[in-house]
Amino acid sequence: MLALGSHRLLVVIPAFNEERRIGAVVRGIRDALGMDGDIVVVNDGSRDATSARAREAGATVIELPFNLGYGSALRAGYFYALKKGYDIVLQMDGDGQHDPSAIPALVQPILGGRAHVVIGSRFLGAASYAVPLARRIGQRLFSRILHALTGKEITDPTSGYQAIHRDVFSLYVSDEFPSDYPDADVLLLLYYRGFSFCEVPATFHSGEKGKTMHAGWKPVYYVMKMLLSMLMVAWRHRRYARRKTGCEL
Repeated sequence: MLALGSHRLLVVIPAFNEERRIGAVVRGIRDALGMDGDIVVVNDGSRDATSARAREAGATVIELPFNLGYGSALRAGYFYALKKGYDIVLQMDGDGQHDPSAIPALVQPILGGRAHVVIGSRFLGAASYAVPLARRIGQRLFSRILHALTGKEITDPTSGYQAIHRDVFSLYVSDEFPSDYPDADVLLLLYYRGFSFCEVPATFHSGEKGKTMHAGWKPVYYVMKMLLSMLMVAWRHRRYARRKTGCEL
């Protein structure tokens, strides 16, 4: 069980047409957290009963007027966390791929003052996770670029399973946070802004094909967009002083 002490934790779950799984996701998180932490589901314009299922399971629901995209749904959760005075955001997907058992491991480095962002990696530890070839190629490419620019080894730069310190999600509500695909480019932004980040092992489950928020995105467009975004972040922040990157606050 996670001991938060005086820290306030909010779990933010962007969800789009997840009525079949969102209830189980919310209940699994509640089992992992016990009485600590709150859960908010950001309904990103779903056309099904996602909101009803989330409320039945005990989550607060933020309703977006129409489908704004993954990054915008996350930003809505960050705004809510800031307004309500939370210290840590734990973000995870609503399709059941992120196993809640990893939540304590993700939050602990932040509680201990050792990191601003902790990433749950599907490629660390003994567990294996099958990733489509195109996406895996993109992940390896982004990892190499991050290492070349930062010297930091990140095995899973596209993981959306993260724990985030208040100082960071205060930055994420700005226009610098992408509205569509916040992945490796955001880690690069953190590096140039002097925030520390690291990875911990996390178990991922295979989702139902074609039913997640990411379904239908063209892999080639995603890779090209991310490469361009990383280039722009590096160019815009090239004058920023470098401080810390690892779990070493």
